[in-house]
Amino acid sequence: MSFGRKLTVYLADGSPTGIRHVEIANWSGQAIACPRARLAELNDWQEAQRPGVYFLFEKQSGEMGDTAYIGESENLVTRLKQQAKGQDFWSEVVLFSSKDENLTKAHVKYLESRLTQIATEAERYRLANGNSPTQSTLPRADRDAMEEYIQNLRLILGTLGHRILEPLKQIAHPNVDLSQSKLLSSYLLSFTVRGLTGKGQITDEGFVLFAGSEISQKQKVSVPAKLRELLRNWVENGIVESKGNDYVLTKDYVMSSSSYAAVMVAGTARSGPESWKSEAGIQLKQLEADLLAE
Repeated sequence: MSFGRKLTVYLADGSPTGIRHVEIANWSGQAIACPRARLAELNDWQEAQRPGVYFLFEKQSGEMGDTAYIGESENLVTRLKQQAKGQDFWSEVVLFSSKDENLTKAHVKYLESRLTQIATEAERYRLANGNSPTQSTLPRADRDAMEEYIQNLRLILGTLGHRILEPLKQIAHPNVDLSQSKLLSSYLLSFTVRGLTGKGQITDEGFVLFAGSEISQKQKVSVPAKLRELLRNWVENGIVESKGNDYVLTKDYVMSSSSYAAVMVAGTARSGPESWKSEAGIQLKQLEADLLAE
């Protein structure tokens, strides 16, 4: 069962791009988001001088393929000063600590390992971490407490625009009744054209084109230049692999619209709402209309 959460964001100098302190109601954890250019100001924040974990981000866009780094320290601000010398790619840090003294070295080592694992599986960012951190051994009660901490941490990161821990796919419960669902993300969609088949899903971020979708190698002049450039990027970075005379997508990829996703499959201009269909053969256009009518 999902329920609402209350987050409080304090803008230290009234600027949405400056230092921000984030809390969740009835949670002992806390977060600070800070631009690299303002790192020295964290010396004045007691919250940054505690044990915790931190994320270094290449930029605030959170676009797929950006670089990130996940680390831990018993004194966050001291460690971040070292990172400023050793890591050049990042422009923002988001750090997490606790309002009390209950977050220990063993806890933050556990968090670092689990967060790296989750981010790796999500495949949204390239992680600059050289090795997979060793997970510390914790009593069962402490492990559960840290897993709860991670759930709140990922909620704050997502609110700040960094979905590094979020899987692209939204897997519906196997017992969901599509006739009663009011979410487009409940439907798995497919599109077949000239022997090529793509599969995907509408999510809150856009249209997720699933790994295994077939992509036309030939791109007609009607394909927008930005999509032709995207395909070149996919080829260069191994996001697609050759399959006969065409390509196959090797990982889930979020597109800004269902039409862009359909164009990538077909290699020519297409209407996404008219191309993608549910497992029952209903056009996405009709699914959207039916939900709006309700």
